[in-house]
Amino acid sequence: MSLPVTVIIAARNEEEAVTAAVRSAFESGAAEVIVADGGSTDRTRQAAASAGARVIECQPMRARQYNRAAETAANEALVFLHADTLLPAGAGAAVLDALQRAPFGGFRLRFAEQAWKLRLAAFLINLRTRLTLSPWGDQAQFIRRATFLRDGGFREIPLMDDYELAVRMRRRGRPIVLPLTVITSGRRFLRLGLLRTTAMNWTIVIAWRLGVSEERLAGWYRERENGNGEC
Repeated sequence: MSLPVTVIIAARNEEEAVTAAVRSAFESGAAEVIVADGGSTDRTRQAAASAGARVIECQPMRARQYNRAAETAANEALVFLHADTLLPAGAGAAVLDALQRAPFGGFRLRFAEQAWKLRLAAFLINLRTRLTLSPWGDQAQFIRRATFLRDGGFREIPLMDDYELAVRMRRRGRPIVLPLTVITSGRRFLRLGLLRTTAMNWTIVIAWRLGVSEERLAGWYRERENGNGEC
């Protein structure tokens, strides 16, 4: 049964992953799936449309893509899903129930790959989320559309958009972290290494909290991600 939930996926060159993400959204109960494509040069748009999503095109930047899609969404409950992430069965009903009690929330997380380092990373992410009540973007953040639009949506910045939204929404009320689990790709952890990726994430968070600009952080992030070395 379709529920009054819109799942929004920001994608760019994700033809290998986006079909599964769209299907998981529909199977979770969502009535609408919007894929906001940020200038893909592969078959992302065609794959998403074939899976049943409504595809819109906009300038690349994840926050901007999410915002443009939210403006056109047909439903009050919004779920922001990464293109390499799968929603669990029952997610739609769980989101609707949670949004009756809280303004914002997200899911637990596990990685699709079975490497031990990813099981450890998922444990640490879920522990951090339980302690801070601040789910990040790869945990399928959800929110009421009216709240999202009234509060200005995602800040259209090159980095930290998901974290900034989580911090801002905590000031509006106590978020909910659902016991359901999304499955996401661990490709970045596997490519860069567990320690390096974790250290980079928290260094960026701390620097942002200390007032370093998002543009400077984005440049630093790209340099580190494209560098050599594994941890």
